[in-house]
Amino acid sequence: MKSTKISSRATAVGAVLAVDGLVHLYWATGRTWPVDGITRLSQLVLNTQVPFTPQGLVPLAGMLFSGATLVLVRGGRLPALARRLPAVLPRWGSRAVACGLLARGAAGLVWVTGAWADPGDTFYWLNLALYTPLCLLLGRAAWQVSAAVTTAAGAVSAGAVRA
Repeated sequence: MKSTKISSRATAVGAVLAVDGLVHLYWATGRTWPVDGITRLSQLVLNTQVPFTPQGLVPLAGMLFSGATLVLVRGGRLPALARRLPAVLPRWGSRAVACGLLARGAAGLVWVTGAWADPGDTFYWLNLALYTPLCLLLGRAAWQVSAAVTTAAGAVSAGAVRA
């Protein structure tokens, strides 16, 4: 029996990572939505000036899609793929996703203090209201997915989450 909590958490994490991957692919085309210009986009998303080039964005999108897939497999959402992968891959892949999200969340907590982020900038407020809480919540969810006990077929056992 699948745990609906774990499956739902896997779906949430996988969906956000996949959408983020799509946004990065969009940026790889040279477009800069939701702002005008790469300089402004870089400041809005990263709080620093970095080039938004396909050479950096396409591999990042690939990592986001891979992470989404591994979390979904671990959460029992892709059972056909789960049977083809060694069980260790989705488990450790989900842990890597969790660690990455929690590390970004921890960095966001530092920025919330005003260290390396100007409270007058849009980035500061996006970080405070969106980036940091989302990373912390999704990081916790990804860790819970990674800690769930699964069967050989990739199904998540109900009530088998270790928090």
